[in-house]
Amino acid sequence: MAATETLIRSYYDAFNAGDAEAMLALLTDDVAHDINQGARETGKGAFRSFLARMNAHYREELRDIVVLSDSSGLRAAAEFTVHGTYLATDAGLPEAMGQAYVLPVGAFFEIRDGLIARVTNYYNLEDWTAQVS
Repeated sequence: MAATETLIRSYYDAFNAGDAEAMLALLTDDVAHDINQGARETGKGAFRSFLARMNAHYREELRDIVVLSDSSGLRAAAEFTVHGTYLATDAGLPEAMGQAYVLPVGAFFEIRDGLIARVTNYYNLEDWTAQVS
């Protein structure tokens, strides 16, 4: 349990540091990434591309992170608040003009061989859209 919680906290520490390579080092090669209200992407290459797209459109910091793990350490969840700035218009979304937003997020993880094998994120897209519109 403790090792899983440390793994998830390291993942979010790397996110907040803007260190994509450190994040990727914590993932299995075949990581499954379930994007909020989107498709599942598989593999580190897809995850790397996702991070690059996100960094081009958003600047975000995660705060108030709470990590929970089951007793086996194979499943975990996190709850946090995203404090962000919408930097550049993302396809299909409202026009970006440097709008700030604050959004609660829930995330779920599967752990395999001490690495993150699945990341699933949930947030209220309608809330985000209202904040940046």
